Amino acid sequence: MVTAPTLPPPPALIAAGHCVLLDFDGTLVDLVDRPDAVVVDDALVELLQHLTGTFAGRLALVSGRSVAQIENFLGHAVRGIAVVGSHGAELQVLGKRITPARPAALDEAERTFSAAFADEQGVLVEVKSLGVAIHYRMAPEQGATAHRLAERFAGTDGLVLQSGKMMVELRAGGHDKGTGITSLLTHPTFAGHTPVFVGDDVTDEAGFAAVARENGVGVLVGPMRATAASHRLDDVAAVRAWLGAAA
Repeated sequence: MVTAPTLPPPPALIAAGHCVLLDFDGTLVDLVDRPDAVVVDDALVELLQHLTGTFAGRLALVSGRSVAQIENFLGHAVRGIAVVGSHGAELQVLGKRITPARPAALDEAERTFSAAFADEQGVLVEVKSLGVAIHYRMAPEQGATAHRLAERFAGTDGLVLQSGKMMVELRAGGHDKGTGITSLLTHPTFAGHTPVFVGDDVTDEAGFAAVARENGVGVLVGPMRATAASHRLDDVAAVRAWLGAAA
């Protein structure tokens, strides 16, 4: 990773040469207090449909959310879009989905988290196909407790600890956004094209490193920080404007 005063904006997307890989939260939609309160507006649906056609299906969402969660948010708009879900553990391409078995320890962690924060309205326990997360954006004073509880389960049943923006998550090990992207790029639809990955969180760094190994383009969204990305955009609005200019 490198730290620089800033990074340049990304180059224009080239339909004939690029494949486009996009994080969801904080990249295509603004972060909200409750992760279940995200609203997918019509403009985003139209943008994704435009990109799917422009890049002949070489469009993927790469998210810490499960494939099912992404489908729930996007509905019909996700058809034709590949999804790398659950921090790289799930892969859906052309309607075919690969999902590993859910580690049993996640159920115990979910019960523990839910009991610990049952009376704390500012904390949300999010259950995913292959993970369970504690979001404390509305109660930042609970962050230390959330991390301490999650650390108790790290290593159990192969679970790994994943920190993000005002959240901590336990998820199935052996995968990250980088491994998911690497697997996706072997698919005939994406193979032979230069990957462009856009993300905002530290959880996206493995993805930036993966596309760098493929001589691709990593685009950090948000304030400058130490990163493996090579380019940067200010915010969600800037990402959408840049994507919308693709032709």
